[in-house]
Amino acid sequence: MVKPFDQEPGIHSVTSGYTGGHTENPTYKEVCSETTGHREAVQIIFDPQVYSYEKLLEIFWVQIDPTDEGGQFFDRGESYKTAIYVHTEKQRLLAEASKNELEQSGKYNKPIVTDIFSASEFYPAEESHQNYYSKNPGHYQAYYTGSGRKRMVEHNKERFNQ
Repeated sequence: MVKPFDQEPGIHSVTSGYTGGHTENPTYKEVCSETTGHREAVQIIFDPQVYSYEKLLEIFWVQIDPTDEGGQFFDRGESYKTAIYVHTEKQRLLAEASKNELEQSGKYNKPIVTDIFSASEFYPAEESHQNYYSKNPGHYQAYYTGSGRKRMVEHNKERFNQ
């Protein structure tokens, strides 16, 4: 989820990490063990005067399968389920409205299962996970294509007319 946002104007930083669980400073291995309660997430610091929260939501929905209850693509389990973590009531209202709009749009034939949670402590992932797409382009591209994510994103862009 870093690459779609990383080079956009108004985006100051995109950090890979973990949130929503009960373990302080979890490692990738711990999060994948499904014992920490955390999900993999990205923290996006942005200038809302340049890049709106609504635009963040639009890009987010295009990048995922919001109907997948068990994770995303090859990545299965609670730690890979999609979620939006909101920091303000305004963000919550906008996230809920965008989810409801997507649900009512008929673009998917299954329910939208992406959760919306209040943001909690965010723990940055290990350095090897930061900007993975640029550090490991071959592996990233093989996964992106082989997992079906590329096909889903292309299909979603058509769904959303982007």
